[in-house]
Amino acid sequence: MISVLFPDAACFTYDLCGKFQSPSPEWMHLTRNLVNFELMVVTEGTLFIADERRSYEVHPGEYLLLPPTVHQHGSKKGSCSFYWLHFIPGIPSAPIVAPSDPTAGSVLDEFHAAPPSSYRLEDLAPAQLPSNYPETLCIPLQRTLSSPNRVIILMKQLQDTSLRFHNTFLNNSLTAAVLGEINCQSPFYRTYTSETQRTQILQDIISYIQYHSSESLKVTELARYFGYNDKYLSSLFHEGTGMTLKQFILKSKMDSAMAELTDTNHTVSQIAYNVGFQDAHNFSTAFRKLTGMTPGQYRKSYGNRKLSFE
Repeated sequence: MISVLFPDAACFTYDLCGKFQSPSPEWMHLTRNLVNFELMVVTEGTLFIADERRSYEVHPGEYLLLPPTVHQHGSKKGSCSFYWLHFIPGIPSAPIVAPSDPTAGSVLDEFHAAPPSSYRLEDLAPAQLPSNYPETLCIPLQRTLSSPNRVIILMKQLQDTSLRFHNTFLNNSLTAAVLGEINCQSPFYRTYTSETQRTQILQDIISYIQYHSSESLKVTELARYFGYNDKYLSSLFHEGTGMTLKQFILKSKMDSAMAELTDTNHTVSQIAYNVGFQDAHNFSTAFRKLTGMTPGQYRKSYGNRKLSFE
């Protein structure tokens, strides 16, 4: 999926925007060279448009994002209606000039040969998040919007603001908002939020286990608390940490026990009870299996300490 990557997600320069309604079913998009980016969100009919690389059919609820220096032309007659937005990523130091021979090479080849610093094109799978995502916006050239009205409302607001106030800051900010909304409806953002949510779930589980290490924790109880099936939760935790839930629960208990062995004068039986064991023998067996030492040996090896009272 060829996508445009914008490293500076907050910096866009607004050019023009509007809504187009074709005058008749015989209408065909004009032929021209783009000197900046164009975003088109179709609301009615089908937009038939092409560049030197391929032809596009854009249906209601879909958008098309075409980069600058693309030889753009209609590929078929048809009636349609769409919102459009022209913009430049970043603040250009010089005007963007169309190439003298727009038909030479593919778009992707041109950008790979001399990629502008403010954007680049890459062929990515949805699971391939670019570096610095989501600070880097990643927008496929064409997709179906999951909530097209959210984008259209922003484009209407941008059109109204540009005509009413002529304020550069507002225009640029709303342009960034339009592109940010499209980015948030992309498969890349869904992958990102899925990974973020999974990381948060794992951290919540770890925090819960560490806080309740003195209790007799069971996987079924954890699954019930977090609202997941116990097998799914176990699989999720193992995939994210490399440990089973049972292994981590035991490790958390032993970490607490090691701290008590070196920082207190509690008996082994007291410490066993404090970390959720009802039997000191079972605790000692589990401790030795994990550390290679008995609790007493561990205390002798690591328990020397100096107390300070001032």
